Amino acid sequence: MLNFTVGPVMSNQEILSIGAQQVPYFRTPEFSRIMCENENLMKKFSKAPDNSRAVFITGSGTASMEAVVMNVFDENDKVLIVDGGSFGHRFVQLCNIHQVPYETIVPEEGCSVTPEQLAEYDGMGFTGFLVNLDETSRGVLYDIDAISDFCNRNGLFLVVDSISSFLCDEFDMEKLNVQVMITGSQKALACPPGISVIVLSPEAMERVCSRQVRSMYLDLKSALKNGERGQTPFTPAVGILLQINARLKQIESEGGVEAEIAHTAEIAGDFRRKIRHLPFEIVSKSLSNAVTPLHPLNVSAYDIFTCLKDEYGIWVCPNGGEMADRVFRVGHIGCLTIEDNDRLIGAFEDMQKRNLL
Repeated sequence: MLNFTVGPVMSNQEILSIGAQQVPYFRTPEFSRIMCENENLMKKFSKAPDNSRAVFITGSGTASMEAVVMNVFDENDKVLIVDGGSFGHRFVQLCNIHQVPYETIVPEEGCSVTPEQLAEYDGMGFTGFLVNLDETSRGVLYDIDAISDFCNRNGLFLVVDSISSFLCDEFDMEKLNVQVMITGSQKALACPPGISVIVLSPEAMERVCSRQVRSMYLDLKSALKNGERGQTPFTPAVGILLQINARLKQIESEGGVEAEIAHTAEIAGDFRRKIRHLPFEIVSKSLSNAVTPLHPLNVSAYDIFTCLKDEYGIWVCPNGGEMADRVFRVGHIGCLTIEDNDRLIGAFEDMQKRNLL
C-alpha cells in the first residue's frame, strides 16, 4: 500500500517496529520521563510561549477540539468561527452542544478569509476565535497572520486547530499570540491515530483552571495536574505515545521543525509540478503544503479514488457529500518520497491511457 491520504499517513520503519512490540506498563518513572520529553518537544515545535503546557488526549482530534471548547469557553463568551468546510463546521457543532454563543464567518470557496472580511467584525464584542488552520476537506490554508492581527486588535482568545498543518506550514504560537493549538498523532507526526495534543499558553491554563467542566475524561485541569509528573489521568494509548516520542526525536535529530516543513513543501511542490499535463484543476487558491485538492475535468473524483485503491494499491483522499464526485485530495505528509510521487503520477498516466481519466 502507498498512502497519499492526510491521515493516517505513511510511517517509517522505526515507528512501525515500535508498534509491533509489547506495550509496557506506564505508571513508572521511565514512562514519565518519556512523556516529559514529548511535552517539551511539542512545545518547542509549536514555538509556544514560556510556561506553556502540552497535554496528550487519548482520542482523535475531535476529542481535543471538544475538550478545548468545553474548558476555555462558556455561555459568557461570544466566539467567531471560520466555517469553511466540514472541519470548521465541527467547531460550530461543538459550540452548539456546549451552548457557547457564536457567529460564523464563511470564506469564498477555495479561498482564505481576508482582512476585509475580518474587519467587518471589529468591535462587535467577540471574546474568542476558532479556526482550523488547514481546512483539509477543501484543501484551503487560512491566512493565520491576518487572523492573528484581527484577534490582537480586538483582544480575542485565539484557538487554532493545526491538526493537518502542524509540521507542514510555518507556525509560531508565541509570535501569532495563539492561546491554544491542537494537533493529532496521525498527521505529520506520522504515527497511528489515537492521540491528540493540546498546547496551552499560560493564559489558556488560567481559563482552564477557572472553569468547572461537566466531564471527567475531558477535564483539562486533571490532564494538566497529572502532566506535572509525566502522566495522564487515565490509561492512555501507551504504544502510540512511545511512537510519538521516537518520531519527535527523529524530527529533532534531522533538523527540527524547519527541516520537516521544508521536506513537506518539497514533496508538495514536486507533485504539483508533475501533474500540470494531467486533466486536473487545483481548486484551492490558498494551498497548504499538506494537501493538494484536485478537480478532475473528465471523470468522477470518487471513481479515481476507487480505481487507484483497487487497481494500483494507492490511496488518496476522497470527499463526501456534494463534493464526492467533484474533488479528491492528495496528501504530502508522512513518510513520502519523490519516488512515491512518481509512482502516483505513473498510475495517473496509465489511467489516462486506459481512458479512465
